[in-house]
Amino acid sequence: MRSWNFYAGPATLPLSALERARDEMIDWAGTGMSVMETSHRSKEYDAVHHEAMDLFRELLGLDDDHIVLFLQGGASLQFAMVPMNFIPKGGSADYVITGSWAEKAFKEANIVAKARIAGTSEGNGFTRVPAQHELDLDPGAAYVHITSNNTIKGTQYHEFPTPGAVPMVADMSSDLLWRPFDANRFALIYAGAQKNLGPSGVTAVIVKRSWVETANSGLPTMLRYGIHLKEESLYNTPPTFSIYIVRNVLQWVKAEGGLAAMERRNRAKAELLYGTIDGSSGFYRCPVEPASRSVMNVVWRLPSEELEGKFLGEAKTNRMFGLKGHRSVGGCRASIYNAMGIDGVEALASFMKDFAQRNG
Repeated sequence: MRSWNFYAGPATLPLSALERARDEMIDWAGTGMSVMETSHRSKEYDAVHHEAMDLFRELLGLDDDHIVLFLQGGASLQFAMVPMNFIPKGGSADYVITGSWAEKAFKEANIVAKARIAGTSEGNGFTRVPAQHELDLDPGAAYVHITSNNTIKGTQYHEFPTPGAVPMVADMSSDLLWRPFDANRFALIYAGAQKNLGPSGVTAVIVKRSWVETANSGLPTMLRYGIHLKEESLYNTPPTFSIYIVRNVLQWVKAEGGLAAMERRNRAKAELLYGTIDGSSGFYRCPVEPASRSVMNVVWRLPSEELEGKFLGEAKTNRMFGLKGHRSVGGCRASIYNAMGIDGVEALASFMKDFAQRNG
C-alpha cells in the first residue's frame, strides 16, 4: 500500500514513472542491463537523454534559441554558476528576495561577483512576494534573479516581474511545469529535479543560446555553460538514472494532457486544502497573504505547538508523511506537486477536518 507523500523534496513521483523503472530495472530497452549500468556514450542512453530534452522543449514551447541542459550540483551550484558566467567585471545583478533560497542565491552571487537587492518581502516576514511597483530595478543590471516558488514560507509568483530589456533568471526548482507560462521570456531557468520533475541528482537548466555566447569564458571547465551547451550535457558522465526518471516523469506529464492539465489539477488541490484551512474557524491558520499563496507548498499553523505535534503524529499513523514544516519555521506544510493526486489531498483534508472537530 502506497503512503501519501507530502515531503517537500525529494518528493512524490508519478506511479507510472516508478513502475516503468521497476519493470526495466534489470533489462532496460532490451539490453539485458539496467540504465544505471549502461554507458552514457551508448546509443541506447543517448535516446533517453535527447528524449528528455525534447519533452522539455515540447511541454514548455521553447523557441530555437533556448536549450535544455542537465547539470549536477543542485540549484545550490546554480547560485554561483549564474553570476560567475553572466556578471561582467565591474557589473552587478539584481536579486528579488522572497525567502531563504533567494537569500542564499543572493549571498552566493556576492561571493563571486556583485549583486544588489532590488526588492524584498523580508519586512513582511516573507508572507508575500513584492509587487512590480515595489521593485527598484537597475536598467543596467546583468540580469534580474527571482525565486518563483518558496517551499519554506509557502509563497509563489502568480505574475512574474517585467524587467524590460534586462535578462530575467529564475530558480523554479519547486514549481517548474505546474502550469503553462512563457518560458521564452527568461534568459535562464534552473530547477533541481527532486521536487516537481524527478529524483535528486540532476538539475534542469533552460538557457538562451545567444546569452551563453556572451558568458565569461575564463572559468574552470565544469562551471562554463558554454561547455555543457556544446557537449549537450555529456562533457562528463551525467546522472543517467536521474535523467531517465525525469524522462519518465515528462512522458507522464504529456500523457496527462500537458501543462494545462497540470494547472487544472494543481489548482483544484490547492483550493481544497486552502478551503479546509480557511473554513476551520481559526483552528488552522495560513500566514501567507492570499494573493501570494503557493499552489505547490501549503503551510499552516495550529493553535499550539503541542497540537501540531499531536497532528503530525496522528497523520503518520494514517500514512501521511512529510507534513512537518521546515525546521526554520515550524508548523505544518503539505507539498502538493504535480504527482500528488487529488485523492491524496482529499484524504488530508478529511483528516484535518476530523482532527479539528476532535481537538478544537
